[in-house]
Parts: sequence; C-alpha cells; structure tokens
Amino acid sequence: MTLERADDEPVFRWRLRVYWEDTDGAGIVYYANYLKYLERARTELLRVLGCDQQELARREGVVFVVRAIAAEFLRPARLDDELIVVISRLSAAASRVEMEQYVARDNERLLEASVKLACVNIDSFLPVRLPRSLRELLADRSSGRPKTE
Repeated sequence: MTLERADDEPVFRWRLRVYWEDTDGAGIVYYANYLKYLERARTELLRVLGCDQQELARREGVVFVVRAIAAEFLRPARLDDELIVVISRLSAAASRVEMEQYVARDNERLLEASVKLACVNIDSFLPVRLPRSLRELLADRSSGRPKTE
C-alpha cells in the first residue's frame, strides 16, 4: 500500500521552530537534530491518525524501529527559523513502512530523507506484520486531506 496524493499534496505536515538547544557552535541546527524532527513528524502523523504508540505496544505487542535512513543535507536551518517537516510519500508492506520526508523553511528544502521502518515484536525485536488496525488507518489516510499539526 502506498500513500501518495494524486494532487501532489503531502501525506502529513508538522511545524516547529528552531531553539538554542537545536543549534551547534556555528549557530545552525546540529545535524543529528534533523533526525529528531523527522521522528517527531512520524509520531505526530500516527497521533493524528489516532494511533497511540504506547497503546499499540501494550495491546498489539509491536513497536517501530528505524531500519535504514538516508539523508541529504541541502541547506542549514538557523536559530528561530520556522520549519515544516513533511511526509511526502508513505508505503506500507507486511512488516515495514517506508517514507519520504523533507524539512523546509518557507518553500526551500533544507533536508531530504528516505526512512525505512520495521514493525517488530516488543520482546523479541523480530519483524512482525503490521497490525490490521494500523494498516487500515494508513489506507484511510491516502484519501484524506493532508493535516498539519
């Protein structure tokens, strides 16, 4: 299943502001913090869909882990910048979810990333199928308007 809007609208958008704690000695966002921004957007997408990850772990015994991530840094973000983290494409298979994400300031892309997540059993950390409830939520998302949090 792939979620990609036919009208080129993103699957999800999440806004944030850059604070002192996000920056390095040069006054730009420290590279590892972009990974945090990407993770927060993924978490907020699930939250908007009504999926509480802690409840998913308790009820279904599954969690998501990052299996692979490839990021290209295009331009720096700076203190007080208002950023938007976008999930532009999302596909789900038996035990994995893949996303294309980017971070932008205004209409300028600062970072582009491809993220592969694995759905794993919380105890064994072995891959398991996505719970049906989550597959249905993701499928419903493809026909809805993009949401911003």
